[in-house]
Amino acid sequence: MRRVRDTEKQVTRTEAMSILKAAEYGVLSTVDKAGQPYGIPLNYIVLDEAIYLHCALEGHKLDNISQNSQVCFTVVGYSEIVPSSFTAKYESVVVFGKAMLAGEPEKIKMLIELVKKYSPEFQDKGMKVIDAFKDKCAVIKITIEDITGVKKR
Repeated sequence: MRRVRDTEKQVTRTEAMSILKAAEYGVLSTVDKAGQPYGIPLNYIVLDEAIYLHCALEGHKLDNISQNSQVCFTVVGYSEIVPSSFTAKYESVVVFGKAMLAGEPEKIKMLIELVKKYSPEFQDKGMKVIDAFKDKCAVIKITIEDITGVKKR
C-alpha cells in the first residue's frame, strides 16, 4: 500500500483505530464491473478489528461488492477550517479491505452495537426495531487489510 506522504501527520495504527471507532460516519467506496467508482456515506461500527455497516438486501453496494470485494472506507473524525492561516485542522483514516456479507450471528451483534453507538438511551426500543427489521437488511463486514491515519492540529 502507498504510505502517507507527510509522515509528521501520520498516526499509529492504534490511534487510527481510535479515530475510526469514534467517527460518526464513513464513506464506503466500491467499483462496479465497468470500473465506475461509487462512494456513499454510511453509519457504521467497528467490532473485533472489522468495520460493519447495514444496508438494504439489494442495491448498488452489494452489486459492486459481489463483483469486486476490495473496498476503501474513509472517515473524518475531526475537521476545523482555520481561515486566518488558510489551512485546516483535521484527523482522518483510510482503510483498505475486503467486504463480504456477515452471517446471522454477526448481523444481530452488529445491529445491537449500532443501537449502542447511535441511540444509547433507546436500547429497549432499539431491540424492538432490530427484531422488526433484521430480516429486511443485510450487514456488510469489511476486514481491515491496511489502515492509515493522519492528524493535523
